[in-house]
Amino acid sequence: MEESRILIGLDYSVASAEVIELLIDDASDPGIFAEIARTNQNRPEILQLLYDHPDTPEDVRSEISVHINLPALKSTEVARAERPKEARVRNINQKIQTLSVGERLQLALKGGREIRSILIKDTNKEVMLSVIDNQKITESEIELIARSRSVPDEALRRISKNREWLKNYAIAHALATNPKTPPGISVTLVSSLKVKDLVILEKNKNVPEVVRSAAKRLLSVRKPV
Repeated sequence: MEESRILIGLDYSVASAEVIELLIDDASDPGIFAEIARTNQNRPEILQLLYDHPDTPEDVRSEISVHINLPALKSTEVARAERPKEARVRNINQKIQTLSVGERLQLALKGGREIRSILIKDTNKEVMLSVIDNQKITESEIELIARSRSVPDEALRRISKNREWLKNYAIAHALATNPKTPPGISVTLVSSLKVKDLVILEKNKNVPEVVRSAAKRLLSVRKPV
């Protein structure tokens, strides 16, 4: 299940035009345009979509023009509709709402920051969890998820399995102090907290008693008598 979901997310050649349009609308890496063009040589509608998009790099547009028999326009010659960020995000959100679960899974695994910020709140758990598997997700985004009390505990478990993320103090602290984090995970992270954060955690009635007790034990060792 895990592997097949990732493969679906990587295969631009079968992604719908709607998914591809969203990916390039929210693209932070210009390399995605070349990759989509390369894997869609036999889909003229996708090539046309790339050709018309104002953010498509000129070298990619030039190569596409050969395949669809159109002049190699420069970026300055492509109509660009300037929209405030709020309007752009709203437009992306509206488009996402029309997609199937499978299409949202593709976006979750490959989408840019705006797409991830929308799909991390998706009502489908698999879509939401797939955002965490997105290779472009940043540690600041992971910290926000780790602090959230509305995400399912599966999301917190998935974050806790990534050793690199746990090296980030803010993420480890977020997991240790989040009442939604399974106690078995929280307790193991308490030992990595600073004394000032242990003091606060010991008094936090929202976290399980076992977590507060672990903080209290550590404080008795670390704090001077």
